[in-house]
Amino acid sequence: MGKFVITKRTNGEFQFNLKAGNGQVILTSEGYTTKAACDNGIDSVKKNAPEDDNFERKTSSNGKPFFNLKAGNGQVIGKSELYESEAARENGIESVKKNAPDADIADETNG
Repeated sequence: MGKFVITKRTNGEFQFNLKAGNGQVILTSEGYTTKAACDNGIDSVKKNAPEDDNFERKTSSNGKPFFNLKAGNGQVIGKSELYESEAARENGIESVKKNAPDADIADETNG
């Protein structure tokens, strides 16, 4: 089962990573100024992850595939790692679809 892990960046912003059952990070958020905003981002991922249309498939400047997960308003709510192939990217998308909706949340910010 997947898990959202909330951490604090060195600049004081909050972010989350969605990890698959094997511990691999499959989605990373932007930085949020408050923990409440970070929690809202997680809720948005849970809500939007099941819909394939919310995944934007892209290619980086060095030719590696990746994806963004977008909310209904078009805002990016999470980004993937860079993948070695389009097939690997599709596996990553399927993993987010499967893991995000019921993932637990672990807060590692100490408050």
